[in-house]
Amino acid sequence: MLRFVLIALSMLALSACASLERLAIPDNSLTRPDVRGSGTVARLDHRVWDSFLQDHTRKDPAGVVRVGYAKVSDSDHAELKQYLRMLIAVDVAMLTKEAQLAYWVNLYNALTVDVILDHYPVASIRNIKGKGFDLGPWEDKRLLVNGVETSLHDIEHGIIRPLWPDMPEIHYVLNCAAVGCPNLGQRAYTAKNITDALGVAARSYVNDPRGIRVSESGQITASKIYSWYLDDFGGSEVAVLDHIRGYAAPELRAKLAGKTRIQRYEYDWALNGF
Repeated sequence: MLRFVLIALSMLALSACASLERLAIPDNSLTRPDVRGSGTVARLDHRVWDSFLQDHTRKDPAGVVRVGYAKVSDSDHAELKQYLRMLIAVDVAMLTKEAQLAYWVNLYNALTVDVILDHYPVASIRNIKGKGFDLGPWEDKRLLVNGVETSLHDIEHGIIRPLWPDMPEIHYVLNCAAVGCPNLGQRAYTAKNITDALGVAARSYVNDPRGIRVSESGQITASKIYSWYLDDFGGSEVAVLDHIRGYAAPELRAKLAGKTRIQRYEYDWALNGF
């Protein structure tokens, strides 16, 4: 009897933690700062970020893309900061929609790496906190975009999610420096490659145990991303599983046939470094 009570308490604790994390996600009903517009410029220079990714990332045997934070030189870090300054000087409204999406995803990912480098060594991005009940550095206003102080949360929840509300695949290209997150892309995104990259990243994560796995007894464990952003993936576990089946390889799709519930959500917050 005691064993069942302990299991129940453990499940409640996990549920409470997941609920707290979900509550920490800001409302995405407002776009801030105002960057709306649909221009005609498709090309933007992301060569610095592209070179950084090629030089400082590698995929481990488990398929996790890791960043060699410890080996990034001061000059490489300074160049990354200069790239960020270049990005925020761009009039994003002049870009095409594809170029805009590539811009914001690159900005988010590069800024996340910059945050880690500013605080390295650190075991998890969640250890980088301001004050109060911060769960991490996502609310820190680190950039001035269109004259508005802007945070990682502002980029993701105030800009990307509102401007691309019917594209849950964006969650597969945004990286929060955690092992449990979808992989950091090893090349910079551009207007030309971002659409294909979304599908590639979705298939990669869905078919990785970090995204979803099915036990021999048929129990489903999924990434907390599908819990945190339930509404983005259709608003229910049935919709989430339908989405996942759309990207699942045949073996995984067969295991998910007829499934309508997810029994457990997990996420590994360990730093994606090497």
